[in-house]
Amino acid sequence: MCDLSFKPKTDDIRRSPSIELIKNLVREGAQVTAYDPVVNQSVDSEISSSLFTRAATAMEAIVEADALVLVTEWNEFKEPNFLQIKEKMRQPIVFDGRNIYNPKKLRDLGFEYCGIGQRP
Repeated sequence: MCDLSFKPKTDDIRRSPSIELIKNLVREGAQVTAYDPVVNQSVDSEISSSLFTRAATAMEAIVEADALVLVTEWNEFKEPNFLQIKEKMRQPIVFDGRNIYNPKKLRDLGFEYCGIGQRP
């Protein structure tokens, strides 16, 4: 998992879909590591202490991850180095909640790609 806020350019996580998503993943037994470039430690400390591990960088968040889940389309997430990401992940799976990535490109690189709301 990579982001927390409900939209770019804000540190507001109130009613953020990512928090509900994290709660559901944890309920199903997942261990979640999250990163957001703007949400600071004080804003999410109460939530994170019980739900997820906080990463200092996006790359740290995907180390040994079974999946990358994009919820907020921060600029720094728009053109990542997918070869480097694939090397760090346990399983190269991407759930793109904002449909900002090119499905063909990711599949050609060996990722399993799911654009939320898209047909397979």
